[in-house]
Amino acid sequence: MTAVLPDLEPEPAFAADLFGDRIDVVRQFTADLAQYGEELGLIGPLELPRLWTRHVINSGLLAPLLVAGRVGDIGSGAGLPGLVLAAARPESTLILIEPMERRTDWLRAEADRLGLTNVEVVRARAEEAEISPWLDQATARAVSALSKLIPLTVPLVKTGGQLLFLKGARVADEVTAARKVIAKNHLSDVEVLELGVGVLDETTRVFRATVD
Repeated sequence: MTAVLPDLEPEPAFAADLFGDRIDVVRQFTADLAQYGEELGLIGPLELPRLWTRHVINSGLLAPLLVAGRVGDIGSGAGLPGLVLAAARPESTLILIEPMERRTDWLRAEADRLGLTNVEVVRARAEEAEISPWLDQATARAVSALSKLIPLTVPLVKTGGQLLFLKGARVADEVTAARKVIAKNHLSDVEVLELGVGVLDETTRVFRATVD
């Protein structure tokens, strides 16, 4: 039986609308992360009161943008957004790329606990990962600035595929700073999306671009 953690943020009403018939899987993931995340070094000690809104829903808002193909999550860590997206989009295959062994152990074990058969875990740094076939999309959350992240991920994504990076409030500054990198890596249709407007106090910003 899952322990009840008094500091855990109550599930927002919006969560059920966002995840639909997959909400029970997401609830279990959230409960597991709340129970074991700090002990395993996956989340910090102050994250429980905002685990749903800042982390789980922030990740889940990306789900409608996924294709029914191969989606790589770079630096997957605790499974944010990778495991949340795998739970929300069973028709997509999530390739979770993470260099730290204790985190890849968690990702594999948690995917098994949740019954997620659409998850592959690759223990590697992004620049060393051998991915075949190439990805249809790549995502990342809280990994690094766009100027560093784009060159790491573009080689993993097929021509015509997409980058979908969850970013913070200063994403416009990152785009400006990375304009030469964007051009060098032949990205097109570059845009910043703001998701969760009118629903969350802190909206989710997504850098989206196509790999030409």
